[in-house]
Amino acid sequence: MTSLAIIIVNYNTKDILKDCLTNLLQVAPQETKITVVDNGSTDGSAEMVGDAFPQSQFPQIDLVRTQNNGLAAGYNLGMTHAQYPDYYLFMGTDAFPKPGCIHGVMDFLSQTPQAGIATAKLVLRSGKLDTDAHRGFPTPWTALTHFSGLNKVFPKSRLFNNYFLGWQDMAVPHEIYLCISHFMLVKKEVFDKIGRWDEDFFVYGEDVDLCWRTKQAGFKIYYLPQYECLHYKGVSVGTRKESLDVTKADAKTKARMKSETTRAMRLFYRKHMYNKYPWVINKLVDIGVNLVSKTRS
Repeated sequence: MTSLAIIIVNYNTKDILKDCLTNLLQVAPQETKITVVDNGSTDGSAEMVGDAFPQSQFPQIDLVRTQNNGLAAGYNLGMTHAQYPDYYLFMGTDAFPKPGCIHGVMDFLSQTPQAGIATAKLVLRSGKLDTDAHRGFPTPWTALTHFSGLNKVFPKSRLFNNYFLGWQDMAVPHEIYLCISHFMLVKKEVFDKIGRWDEDFFVYGEDVDLCWRTKQAGFKIYYLPQYECLHYKGVSVGTRKESLDVTKADAKTKARMKSETTRAMRLFYRKHMYNKYPWVINKLVDIGVNLVSKTRS
């Protein structure tokens, strides 16, 4: 029998986490193991899980409490606790898969040998698509067209909007380069081949890095719009306009999250692209990241 483990890393999102778990109990396959890794929350999140979902009544929900070593570290800890299933679903606490979504994405992966990762259509509360779930890798050219706004001027162009893969037909299933870990279903064999999440990424970039290594190992990544997941987006980090009405993130957390966005850019580029480009391109990339960092400080 195919086994699935859902890994959720939580940091101070008690109310949303409760709604998330309530939804999963309704839409996840019956034998699914759900592991909540609480990264040192101070809002009573861990206590809420124990009170609202006691092991005696909900044996499929496990709580792991740890200090905040970042999202990737939390995912790795959750994987260890999950005891090596056939599939892992990594989710944010602000993700709400609709009925049939998890089953459908799992079925697709099981029937598609070359596939290693798949994601669903992520929809914001406004009804708009969360295009971060449908991405290309941030090469220097792709990043330039994105941060300069050229991708908005030419949204359907393969040349100018490789950041969001704007030329793709969003109504049909297709291959993509990367998706975000707010709803990312991964075959166990991917981790067997590439290793686990890179804990150098504290938050942001961990999913880009994982997808890069997955593609380099020969697996494909798919976007499946026939399956839908509601995404509040940014509840734990507090810097996204989509969740300002529900986030409980304090000023210190928001400031760190802004700095982590550009730290992740530098880390990913140094790890995977620095040796692929001449020094002048690397210097320009460094200047560009510094400029982005200043706008976000």
